Amino acid sequence: MAKDDEFWLYDLKVETVLDGRTPVCRHIEGECFYVEGETLRFEEGQQVSMYALSAILPLLPAKQRETSANDWMTSDAEVACPDPHCGGRFIITRIGKRHFSHAETTGLPDQRQTPYWQKVNNEKD
Repeated sequence: MAKDDEFWLYDLKVETVLDGRTPVCRHIEGECFYVEGETLRFEEGQQVSMYALSAILPLLPAKQRETSANDWMTSDAEVACPDPHCGGRFIITRIGKRHFSHAETTGLPDQRQTPYWQKVNNEKD
């Protein structure tokens, strides 16, 4: 694997917080899911509203990448439920880094290697 082929993505935890606010939608304080590479991972029993997820999803790829300390994508981590009457919020936390290579993540036939998710040793680096 060439050095210029490598990149890192943060693993993320997305957790529901209410902080005393009243939810209108189904938001349960402390429920969460994880982002690992391109995968959303939910532990058993954890749920999230698909409407709230629609507000969160566009931010996740940017939150996975290295950004300047002064970039709002680094400093701002709370996302509101899209229902203007709902008190539900979601905190996005970077919890680790995962190593990838372009050849393991691309669909281009002449650049493909074994996809990262099929590798035996797919642990956090």
